[in-house]
Amino acid sequence: MDTGTGADTGTELWKHTAAELAAAVAGGEVSALEVTESHLARIAEVNPAVNAVTRLLADRAREDAAALDRRLAAGERLGPLAGVPFTVKENIGIGGVPTTHGIARFKDLAPAVDAPPVARLRAAGAIPVGHSNMPDLTLGGMHPRSELFGETANPWHSGRTPGGTSGGDGAAVASGMVPLGLGNDSGGSVRIPAAFCGIAGLKPSFGRFPADHRLGPEDPTLASQLIPVDGPLARTVGDLRLAYEALAGPDPRDPRAVPVPLYGPAPEGPLKVALVADPGGQGVHADVRAALAAAADALQDAGYEVEEVPDVPRLAETVEAYGRMIHTEFSLVWPAISRIIPESSRSYIEMSMERAAPAELPEYLRLTGVRLSIQRAWAEFLGRYPLLLGPVFTEPPVEPGLESAHLEGHERVTRAMRLCSATSFAGLPAVAVPGAVVGGLPQGVQLVASAYREDLCLDAAAAVERRVGVLTPVQPRS
Repeated sequence: MDTGTGADTGTELWKHTAAELAAAVAGGEVSALEVTESHLARIAEVNPAVNAVTRLLADRAREDAAALDRRLAAGERLGPLAGVPFTVKENIGIGGVPTTHGIARFKDLAPAVDAPPVARLRAAGAIPVGHSNMPDLTLGGMHPRSELFGETANPWHSGRTPGGTSGGDGAAVASGMVPLGLGNDSGGSVRIPAAFCGIAGLKPSFGRFPADHRLGPEDPTLASQLIPVDGPLARTVGDLRLAYEALAGPDPRDPRAVPVPLYGPAPEGPLKVALVADPGGQGVHADVRAALAAAADALQDAGYEVEEVPDVPRLAETVEAYGRMIHTEFSLVWPAISRIIPESSRSYIEMSMERAAPAELPEYLRLTGVRLSIQRAWAEFLGRYPLLLGPVFTEPPVEPGLESAHLEGHERVTRAMRLCSATSFAGLPAVAVPGAVVGGLPQGVQLVASAYREDLCLDAAAAVERRVGVLTPVQPRS
């Protein structure tokens, strides 16, 4: 199990990729229990500084690992993620473990069974080792700061946010606590932590992965059915691909999940990539532009045809419709929700609702049609350019809590994540991957494709990764 890291497999298994660990466990080179113990030791070492893992499931993880080892000893063939530890965002259910959403009101709210993506990863042999931090109810902003667990630090620089709202998983993966994290994304919440923490993240197409985002017995309203998706974070694109294959497919618990093939038809000839460095012409930082140029060069050298184009379809209209649909629905429940989250977490959502005022019913119904027309415009664009290369966030990693500190910070962050918001609204798949390290901080880019062509995103991201290299795990820094 030599990966060139110089790691002693007895103590530093945490440095290895999910693919390497699963192969070593299946081949009998190491036990699943040894893998688990190594990651638990790494969590004990660095989590006090990073504060990414909120509830450690150490004894349960050891039991799961020992059971896997017994199955292997009995001659059973294990899954493709056998023995691989992973974290789970605080709003995704692990059976028998409180799904707190970071707030005191839900500190004892434990589901009876695993949420569909947790069950899928378990079925592939992966082992959940703990929950991970997020903002209160995902509403407190982009920085993972919660009432129950405090705030999470970016392991690259404690003065920068790890991003959110799946920042706990991003920081845990980047610092070597786990090789895989499970978060969700409704406007960049997987991709931004990936970009800020120097790792890879997948936002799947609507309906690609089954999920269950209910709070209680009632299902969410339309925008919350159509936009948020669960997605994995990993240190390598190869590990992201393994998670993608394990998570995809229909499930009777989620009628939205569809039986679409994992891999589409192979492209005929070189694939065209549209580079949009500054979506909407609202500005992009030079460090992010440098990462995009490096990624474009990597793709060009890998045989892609990269062409810089002026813009993506109907960006301003998309971002406005995205905000208004979400906040129209959310305004109906805000009076109740505002009473159960801390005052410190209210400012972000209040500024968001002020920025995108709730619509009356006729306007809301019009927006549901606007969404379809925007999806059509994107389908036509991606028919000409099967891949889009663009920024995840048009600035380098920002300071913690900027988006909820004041209106100027809120506007700055909302503007910087505009391509994530637009592609979430259109239901498109995207993979975030590091494009460069500039000024000591990772700068992420994303590859976007047509619905259900995650395979194209993963292939292109792998080409970028081959040029840039794998940047993590890192030792947390102040």
